[in-house]
Amino acid sequence: MTSDEKIDFRRTLDAYQAHRGQFRMVDVPDLQYLMVDGHGDPNTSPAFTEAIEALYPVAYKLKFASKRTLMRDYVVPPLEGLWWAEDMASFTTARDKSQWDWTLMLMVPVWIDQTMFAAAVEQTGAKHRPARLDDVRLQTLTEGRCVQTLHVGSFDEEADVLARLHQEFIPGHCLRMAGTHHEIYLSDFRKVAPDRRRTILRQPITSES
Repeated sequence: MTSDEKIDFRRTLDAYQAHRGQFRMVDVPDLQYLMVDGHGDPNTSPAFTEAIEALYPVAYKLKFASKRTLMRDYVVPPLEGLWWAEDMASFTTARDKSQWDWTLMLMVPVWIDQTMFAAAVEQTGAKHRPARLDDVRLQTLTEGRCVQTLHVGSFDEEADVLARLHQEFIPGHCLRMAGTHHEIYLSDFRKVAPDRRRTILRQPITSES
């Protein structure tokens, strides 16, 4: 790889491929992420915005360090989120966002190690330190076999899609949910109108025993 080549994981990783109106099974490799945890309604919780404000500066420090020191450049992947609640109906019927727990994430390449991460955090904190910088961690996520689809529209319109996934497709294929609901925001929801947002909805699964 030459210094002017740039990897775009949205194009090279099958895990970032999904189609509207189609539930597709995919084997997701172990991937590492910058992560920040939180709780509550993402529309009103300051912690949600602060998590984003902490993740991106670290992600770009790592990208530039990788290009400069390793001669390996890449496009910073899209924001992702893990979502759960004690009552999972909060996602499909009740939509009680105040009960949601979440982890916001940005994927980083496997060649990024803890030493590079620590240096990026230190550099990020040198000027205009993000409020939740100390909450950012580097962690590997294992999901394995998953079902995913592409949703186009507002986040509140996900409910029907998730209901079909959880109540029809998964049990209809003798499967059961085995992990946390995962969303990949192909569109920047800070800039794109709700009806045009493109989001991958993913659910880890396992065979019924």
